[in-house]
This record gives sequence, structure tokens and C-alpha cells, in this order.
Amino acid sequence: MAILDRIESPADLKQLSYDECLTLAAEIREFLIAEVAKTGGHLGPNLGVVELTIALHRVFDSPHDPIVFDTGHQSYVHKILTGRKDFSGLRQRGGLAGYPQRSESEHDIVESSHASSSLSWADGISRAFTRTGQLDRSVVAVVGDGALTGGMTWEALNNITDDNDRNLVIVVNDNGRSYAPTIGGMARFLNGVRSRGSYRDLQEGSEKLFSRLGRPGRTIYRGARGALHGFLSRASNNDHLYSNLEIKYLGPIDGHDLKAVEEAFAQAKGYGRPTLVHVITEKGYGYAPAENDLADQFHAIGRIDPDSGIPVSKSAGLSWTGVFREHIVELAETDERIVAITAAMLQPTGLDLLAQRHPERVYDVGIAEQHAVTSAAGLAYGGLHPVVAVYATFMNRAFDQLLMDVALHHAGVTFALDRSGITGPDGASHNGVWDLATLQVVPGIRIAAPRDAGTLRELLAEAVTIDDGPTVIRYPKGAVPDDLEVLERRADGVDLLLADTPGEATDVLFVTVGPMAQVALEAAELLREQGITCSVIDPRWVVPVADSVVEIARSHRLLISIEDGIRVGGVGTRIRQALRDAGVDTAVSELGTPDEFPDHATRDELLEAAGLTAPQIAQQVAEQVRGVRIPIARPEQ
Repeated sequence: MAILDRIESPADLKQLSYDECLTLAAEIREFLIAEVAKTGGHLGPNLGVVELTIALHRVFDSPHDPIVFDTGHQSYVHKILTGRKDFSGLRQRGGLAGYPQRSESEHDIVESSHASSSLSWADGISRAFTRTGQLDRSVVAVVGDGALTGGMTWEALNNITDDNDRNLVIVVNDNGRSYAPTIGGMARFLNGVRSRGSYRDLQEGSEKLFSRLGRPGRTIYRGARGALHGFLSRASNNDHLYSNLEIKYLGPIDGHDLKAVEEAFAQAKGYGRPTLVHVITEKGYGYAPAENDLADQFHAIGRIDPDSGIPVSKSAGLSWTGVFREHIVELAETDERIVAITAAMLQPTGLDLLAQRHPERVYDVGIAEQHAVTSAAGLAYGGLHPVVAVYATFMNRAFDQLLMDVALHHAGVTFALDRSGITGPDGASHNGVWDLATLQVVPGIRIAAPRDAGTLRELLAEAVTIDDGPTVIRYPKGAVPDDLEVLERRADGVDLLLADTPGEATDVLFVTVGPMAQVALEAAELLREQGITCSVIDPRWVVPVADSVVEIARSHRLLISIEDGIRVGGVGTRIRQALRDAGVDTAVSELGTPDEFPDHATRDELLEAAGLTAPQIAQQVAEQVRGVRIPIARPEQ
């Protein structure tokens, strides 16, 4: 019987011998490779934290001792060890979530997978335990995969050191990916230490030496790096590099040496004060295809052949990200003012090609969206046109900077929001359904939603010429559809896609947002079969509402807006206001997603659940035209 088959809860781990734990680690890696290969998911990060997670659950008593995972995609091993071994439906409706989820287990504490928040959570939980007399409980925050570049991490560290009388353990999972050297980068000393010649020369020289030895050499360098920081800090006359933080530091520790990691965790738990455990791991550890993948070590994969690591799913064609990736380079070639900023997502957002062609014009600021946006305002002030490429869900983190630093100062900054609208398998925190509702309240903002590859190229080209305020281009995840035929483009840029009775009164006007244009065309065809006449327009720039949208609406009995964002405060509500301000009494029905957190499922499943498929929309609209469903279409004139 495999040892993994005997593990139903963390308590079972404590009964195992050291040799049995080593066997278990190997079995978990085999399990992860076999199962994630079938469904896709975050494979590389989890292969790197197998021993770390086993040690956590052997030393600490979850959930009595809460474990908070930052960038929660590294929690698969945690799920396995807490009784969740059915990975057949990973990231699918009804199956395991790709991130911690409270409804799955009492062992899952924080569901949001937005990085850099774990230390703040741990700070609050540990303060609560101390204040309520729960002194026998420890709190563990596992931070890594770039999260240490986020500003919230440093804010939390500052507060943790101000009140260090609690059982708090910070585990730095240093896998050498996405962020600068962990401990030597403590905020108060980073710039000063690195600017000194003695530190810089020693650090750069040793890195070059080990890099000549290939991947093994780089691994040795990273493992020695933490210790070198201590030596180099003394060589640079900076003995207090760590002591000012008043956090006990343990490490660096080989994160794949189970015994060493377990001993360090036990020591940290027994200390009774905030302790930082620096663990060196390797993403994709134990799986050659992942270890040898220089791009991201199989950070996130689709379905693959487990033996070779080669993708087995058929290509879905050119993606929205791919269109942006190519066109931003074309625009930059002809406009020297264009620069780009990303928050630790160079490849996922499609800025990698621009970085290859013009590395001096792309800035990766780490997981620091707030800094990225305000820095963009500064770049605009200096005469450049910055393009900030970020996932739509992460734009939420920098709303204040967009409002007060970009918009208030009329800075010409373009935001390319990838993964906008319903994205699907990654669950609640990664669905980008909030951008339309939140961003449109910003004074002077212009928001565009391309429906296909052609309009994405057009709108991006238009956006980078606007220098008196922020522009937003938002597009979804996945394959980009074929370009739709346009009957007419109005002077203000609104595209007429369908007109059953040109120049005459028509029953229904569909106003679409981005790729929902295709859904509207399909719904219109179903309605035409019932004798209901329809028009379909795509404003392209959905905020502000174009004058021709209002004028076209005058000759229709019912206006239906369709967006794959939350309908509360969405584009539909803005269209309604524009019509009322112009004295147009056409009935308006706003369709969008409900104001709730979407579960993990496919995009099609979530759209159906929201009532946003063509048959669902056609049925609802037909009832409104016939007067049996509110809002009732305006009477025929």
C-alpha cells in the first residue's frame, strides 16, 4: 500500500518515520505530475514545495495553527495532505479549486490568490490570538513566487516588527523566480548596500562564476546567496542589515532537505516570537521537463503528456494576448514615446516580445501594481506614453493610483487589461468582472472593449495617441474570434453590425461590449425567426457613451446592453443614464454577471449561469417585446 493512500489528514504525517516521509514526497510528486497533466494547473510551484509542505504539517497543527499561503497556487500539496486527493476535477465546476477555498476544508484560511497579502493576514490573526489569550496557537505565512516584491509585504513587516510578542512564523519560499534576493533586499538597506562597490563587486563576481557552471551552478549560487548576504553586509560595514527588523532569521535552508526544513520549523515554532525561515527551493523540482523549462519551469500548464511534458491539447488559435503581443511591438516601432510596464507578468501579458526587441523600453516592477500605475503617471509627465499591461483582476489593487495619480493629473496612460470579464477555471479572485463597473467612475477615463482581433489592433493604436487622460483596452482570456463584418461605422466610431429595418423603427437594439457582440448577433437571429426586428451595434469605446448610441436608440422600442462584467454599475447603467439625460424613453435592460464571486468553471458554464447565452437572451427579450416581462418594450409608434 502506498504511503500516500494512508494520509487522510495532517495527523497521519506525524506517525511516519523520516524514511517514510521521503517516500511520501516522491509519491506526491508522481501524483502531481500524473494528475495535473490531465487537467492543467500550477504544476511547477507545487513540485517545489513538497518537502516544505510536509514539514509544515508535521511541525504545526493545522487548522489550530493557521497556515496562510501567499499566491495560493502553491497549495496543491497542502490540499493532498488535508484529505483532498481527488484531482480529477481540478479547476473544473464541482471539483477542487486551484487555490485555497474555505468551503473545501477547514485547513484553508485565505481564498484570495492576489499576492503579497499573507503577512498582513498573519499579522492580524496573530494579534487576535494574543489579545484573546490563545497563546498556544502559531500562525504561519508561506510567501514566495514574487510576493515579496509587493508593497503590502513591506507594510506588514514594518508592523510585525513594531509588536513582536506573538507566535508568528514567516516562511520565505525562495525559488529564485520573479523577485530579487529575498533577505538582502530588506527595504531599509537594499539600495544603500547594493550601491557600495565592495558588495556589488563581490555579488556580481560570484554570480558570474557560478552561472558559467550552468543550472547546477546557478542552484549552488542561490543556495549560498543568503549566507553571502550576511558576509557581504559585514564586508560593507552594515552589521545591522537584519537586526533592525527585530525578526529572528533562520536560514538559508535547503527546501528539499526534509529533515533540515523540519528542524528549522520546529525551532521557529518554539521561539515564541516572529521568526523568518528562509527556504531555498526549486520550481518544478524532481520533474525534468519542468526543471529544464527556462521560461517559467511549468508555472502554469494546460494538459500535457506526463512523460515528456509536451502539451497534448490542440492549439485554440491566436489568443487575445497574442494579438496584443504582436501589435504593441508594431506600434512601438513607429512611436518612440511608447514604453510598457508590467507587474511581474512579462510573458503572461504579452510584453515579452517587446522586451526582447526593446529591453530598455519595458519595466517589470514586480508584484507592485500600485507603484506601476503611479510610475506610469511619472513617465507620461516626462513625455512618454506608458502602456500598463496587467490582468483585469489585479487592476483593482491600483484603483486609487489610477484615480488620483493618473486621471486627476490628466496623464496619458494606456491600460491593457488582459483576462477581463469571465475567465473561468482560476476562480473567484481571478475572474475580471469588476473593471467596467469600477473604472468607469473615474472622471475623464476612456474604456474600449474590442470584439475581435481587428478591433483590438484598432483600439490599441487609437489609445496610445490619447495623451490627456487614461485609456483602457480590456479583452478576455483565450482564443480571439474571427473578425465580424461591419455594415457601417458612424463618425464617432460606433460600428453597426446588424440592421433589420434601416432607417425605420425597430423592435430591439443590442448594444454590445467586446466579444459579447457575437452573442448578440446569435440572439438577434433567434428573435428574427419570431418576427422581432433587431439592430446590433458595437460602440468599441464603451465609456463615455457615444452620441450615436443615444441617437440610434431613439428609433427602437427596447435597448439590451450585454457585458461580461457585473451588471451593478456596469456599462448598461451608464447607457441608461445617457438616454435619460437626452430625453430618450426607450426601455433599457442591462445584462451582465450577478454581483457575486464567480466560482471556478469554464467561461461557457459561467456565462450560462449568468443567463448570457444567445438562447437565454432571446427568450427573455421576446417576453419583453410581447409585454409579459419587465422592462416592457416601449409601445410601437
